[in-house]
Amino acid sequence: MKRMIAAAALAALACAQEWPEYAGAGSTHYSPLDAITRANVRGLKVAWEWKTGEAPLAEYKTTPGMFEATPLAIGGVLYLSTPYNRVVALDAGTGRLRWSYDPKAYEDGQVPNGTGFVHRGVAAWRDARGKLRIFMNSRYRLIALDAESGRPVADFGDNGVVNLVTGLRWETNPKQYTNTSPPVIYKNLVIVGNGVADRLAYKKDPPGDVRAFDARTGKLVWTFYTVPRPGETGADTWGGGSAAYTGHTNVWAPMTLDAASGLLFLPVSTPSNDFYGGARPGANLFGESLVCLDAATGKRKWHFQIVHHGLWDYDPPGPPVLARIHPGGRTVDAVVQLTKNCWAFVFDRFTGKPVWPIEERPVPASDAPGEHAWPTQPFPSKPPAFEEQGVSLDDAFDLTPELKAEAQAEMKKYRLGPIYTPPSLEGTLMRPGVIGGANWGGGALDPDTGILYVKSTNQPALARLKKVAQPVPGEVDADYVGEQGNTTFHHGIPLLKPPYGHLTAIDLNQGEIVWRIPFGDDARLRTNPALAGVKLPERLGAAGAMGAIVTRGGVIFCGGGDNAIHAIDTRDGAELWSFDLGRRTTGTPMTYRTASGRQLVVIASGTGREAALTAFGL
Repeated sequence: MKRMIAAAALAALACAQEWPEYAGAGSTHYSPLDAITRANVRGLKVAWEWKTGEAPLAEYKTTPGMFEATPLAIGGVLYLSTPYNRVVALDAGTGRLRWSYDPKAYEDGQVPNGTGFVHRGVAAWRDARGKLRIFMNSRYRLIALDAESGRPVADFGDNGVVNLVTGLRWETNPKQYTNTSPPVIYKNLVIVGNGVADRLAYKKDPPGDVRAFDARTGKLVWTFYTVPRPGETGADTWGGGSAAYTGHTNVWAPMTLDAASGLLFLPVSTPSNDFYGGARPGANLFGESLVCLDAATGKRKWHFQIVHHGLWDYDPPGPPVLARIHPGGRTVDAVVQLTKNCWAFVFDRFTGKPVWPIEERPVPASDAPGEHAWPTQPFPSKPPAFEEQGVSLDDAFDLTPELKAEAQAEMKKYRLGPIYTPPSLEGTLMRPGVIGGANWGGGALDPDTGILYVKSTNQPALARLKKVAQPVPGEVDADYVGEQGNTTFHHGIPLLKPPYGHLTAIDLNQGEIVWRIPFGDDARLRTNPALAGVKLPERLGAAGAMGAIVTRGGVIFCGGGDNAIHAIDTRDGAELWSFDLGRRTTGTPMTYRTASGRQLVVIASGTGREAALTAFGL
């Protein structure tokens, strides 16, 4: 018995030293490590740096996108993905390359989405013998690698590979099927969603089926259809037979597993197409919903639709966060979905019941031909929105009276209004924009205090509808599609005033905001010649989809889109330390302890040959 207790204690200690899941346990982005504290964080120095070395390949007409990976740390090794979908293993203490596996995803040409080649992480699983496998979902392939050698596992799928377009709801062009977020592992299952380029808009474009495969063999175990089939719950929310041909409605964002209860939480995205729903009348379940599944079977437990009949590209973008909270003195095992539209939706994770009331309120109607926007949308009573919502002339850039007048004159060309003002033919200036609010970086939860830290973006988007004059077979075949217009004026100045990004602390026990600070800076705007001599705020704020982590040492680490990694005091948002990487921070950081006992913090930054993973330690 004592031996069993000792083994369990050692296992718990090892887990505390490592980072075995992409977003941390329960997608909390939390580490119990506390060697780096508020008192000593200023002593952080670069420990090592590893560069991807990837560059455009003229032969395939491909370009690597931003380096957005968050590594796993297991057994003294870091496992991560690169923009070109390589999987690499690095020595956790030195950053030395141990092995690299290249699936040659670039051989299928440039990915169709606007981000270019990006990938954010991998997943790990141990078999009954304790042998570790690394899973990578590269475009339309699910790949199992031996963690020791980096070679494909021969008895998984077809020599280590499962073709993810085989067995989908309908035939799908593999070059239009992508993946950017890592798989989820539950017992002996590896569970995957997929990504679909926003610009694709035709009947039966890639569907959003979520599927689980046997982690040993690659055999398909279950499928959840995000657009219900006839007779299934939600089928009646699709008018005109649109469920039979509407694609997207996919889970591109990271999913979250509650391993103890076997519940899987899916942040389901927008149906095709993003800004126009004339061909899919109805509320469109399970589009833009948080869906809870039984991870073992794929059966739906409950759902909540966050946006009805989505028209704004307001996908739930980040991994749902699992939290044990104490609202009104009671204990609730909650799941929190952060959204692009700047709310934290908080539910009892077992029942789906909102922790605080959510009210359906009337929203503006659409004036687009053939469009029937849903008349109401859900508004949480708590917590309050963590970013600005909607656009009025009062929001214009205002650092000089002349620039404010010029910005307002430009804004008057477009439709303005509160949140959920629909896209229009003249163009709707909508805020939040399509990157949020919150995005794939998710939130960072301190389980000891119940405070959730959120890095967010405060920028608009110009959502303009255009009539499709000539369909492009296999790419665009719709009455109207959306296009994003320019939201700057006067040689690159944003139409709206700063700050353009925040870091917010939300008390999930009270449903209240504790503090909010402008986060990061915008070096290009600061050096804009049109602003020479203009007094600028100390922090302009940084737009970016990346997230933060929080540690027991009382420190938040975040890049968030400017050129630096920042250390922030959990108590009040005060900046404790920062380091200029000389290139844009592009990933969510993580932290772990090396075999020598040193706590390191790592973050990805940059693009192309200069993209690098940088480790910091005391």
